[in-house]
Amino acid sequence: MSKKWILKHKKITVCIIVIALIFSNYVKNLFDRRNAMLEMSNPIIVEFPLRGEWLSPNTPGTKVPSHGTNQLGTRYAYDFIQVNWNRIGNPAYRVGLMQYLFSGVKLSDYYCWGQEVYSPCDGIVVVAEDGYAENAKTNLLGDMSNAYKNAHYFDPEKDDIQSVAGNYVIIKYSENVYAALCHLQTGSIQVSVGENVAKGDVIGKVGHSGNSFAPHLHFQLMDSCDIATANGIPCAFEEYEVFQNGNWKKVVDGIPTNTDRIRFQQSDTETE
Repeated sequence: MSKKWILKHKKITVCIIVIALIFSNYVKNLFDRRNAMLEMSNPIIVEFPLRGEWLSPNTPGTKVPSHGTNQLGTRYAYDFIQVNWNRIGNPAYRVGLMQYLFSGVKLSDYYCWGQEVYSPCDGIVVVAEDGYAENAKTNLLGDMSNAYKNAHYFDPEKDDIQSVAGNYVIIKYSENVYAALCHLQTGSIQVSVGENVAKGDVIGKVGHSGNSFAPHLHFQLMDSCDIATANGIPCAFEEYEVFQNGNWKKVVDGIPTNTDRIRFQQSDTETE
């Protein structure tokens, strides 16, 4: 065989392998999406826990487990951030990318930091942990290191759950159904254990405490008030809007995907 013939067939082989990998990844994504939709076919419905416009980069509407793990009740968890929809890549902060990469971004430069968080349901507060300090800035390397450590070495029997959840509130919605709202701003929690809360009550503010790459709200339903041992429960939101083709469209009992531009406004009863 000539070298030219061998080189030609090596190139063909490489192309076939690349195409096969692309196709297999496409098929995997289809199955992941299908499985996510099947698992989320009978969710518990609660109110959206934020106001204004949001994006959910991690959501069971796109994949399950939404956070790549079933640990700590996160199988069907959501993360919510605010972004500038007019900037390329929709950055979540007001400064440039180079500043984020090299010097970090002040928390006050994030659009969602300090936004109010609302109870998604009527219930009773069973956990309210505050006082966990936030870093003054996000730091790419430091936050990645923290995330890696918690993902691979966190031991729920020995380690402080606040190192992951930060400042957080857990509300008992019904028997074996608990709502957890995590990474809240230090000193912002406005409820206490044993307090009855109504759907739409303010419970705290979006923060950057615990295992957090950037200010955001982590929200999940679970079957126990103990995050360390809880299992996640599928959850959907009773009403919100999604921006499509230049218009806002109402969604009922919906599960946003990671590309949806979503909005929820205050109800008339909440503004009275």
